[in-house]
Parts: sequence; C-alpha cells; structure tokens
Amino acid sequence: MADKKTKVPMPGGKIVDAVEVEVSESTERWTEIKLSDGTAIRIKPVVLSALRIEGEYDQEGNPVYQIKANQVMTASSPDHLKKGASASKATH
Repeated sequence: MADKKTKVPMPGGKIVDAVEVEVSESTERWTEIKLSDGTAIRIKPVVLSALRIEGEYDQEGNPVYQIKANQVMTASSPDHLKKGASASKATH
C-alpha cells in the first residue's frame, strides 16, 4: 500500500505532515463505568485510522501517532431517573 500523506492539527494549532498507517488488527473492548446515581455507562472506541506524524517523536524516540476514532456509548439508568418517572417515586 502506498503511503497516504495528509496534514493534521497538533495541540497549539500547528499543522503538520502525517502518513496514514493501515490498521492490521484492533481489539476494541467496552469500558464500563458505574455512577453513584445507579447509572451504568458503557463506552467503546471504534478506530477508523492511524496517522504517524512525520518528524515528531516522544521522549523515548518513538514516532508520535494520532488515532481517528468514533465513540459508541450506552447508558442504563435506574427507573426513577428515566423520562416520565413520577417525582413521587424518585429517591435521591
């Protein structure tokens, strides 16, 4: 696959050159978060692509990458928090 070059914004507004790197494998698991109000939130990233920033390296000399991803999220709340719940049933 030929390198697909693009430009990406970095923190601080600097625009830099990047190369798209094909994702050969990705394991995207759910992260589960429990809130004190009884709600359970599940979040999972969906990786779309990876970009290697040309000429940028971390403190250990590794190339810097950016990931393009979307986020899938679901929430499961107790009945008293759901729309249409009676105020008399609510417990805080």
